[in-house]
Amino acid sequence: MELFPSLEVEWLNGWVLLAFEFLIQGSLLLIFPKEVVSRLFSRSGWSVKQRVFLILGKVFSLACLILIILTPLKINSSAFIVGLILYTIGLIGLVAAMLNFKDTPLSQPVTKGVYKRSRHPQIVSLFFIFLGICVAIGSWAALFTLVMSKLFQHFGILAEEEVCLKRYGESYRAYMEKVPRYFLFF
Repeated sequence: MELFPSLEVEWLNGWVLLAFEFLIQGSLLLIFPKEVVSRLFSRSGWSVKQRVFLILGKVFSLACLILIILTPLKINSSAFIVGLILYTIGLIGLVAAMLNFKDTPLSQPVTKGVYKRSRHPQIVSLFFIFLGICVAIGSWAALFTLVMSKLFQHFGILAEEEVCLKRYGESYRAYMEKVPRYFLFF
């Protein structure tokens, strides 16, 4: 791992893994009903402060994306193998979480499948995907921007939970008490 790897426009940069993840996620979103997609990306009920934190998180996410796109994969290193394993775990988790989300009636909170282990498995899975890419490109700078984006995203997660409490009431509160926000902790 390097603090600031050399940035180059190459065919075997981190963008390859990023493009594959976007292809998978985009394909799923295309086959999902519109109501499910709008529920997935709804920001209604968020305060101004929560939206500001969302924007700050997006700025760090953009910086991370730029580093990923312009940094070559460290294909001949053990870091690449570790990164690929993390990436694959995240990709499998994301697909499972999205399918669980799609199959839940709009009038109910999502509590089945991987949502029995985490209230936000899509977020956790995306973190593993991007963590895997950051490790595969061997960039501490990309890893730092990823962690910063996720710290700000935490406030968005809190906002989502507030909205879910208002929408689903006591059933969501009971779910919150039983299932951790992120896997195994919090």
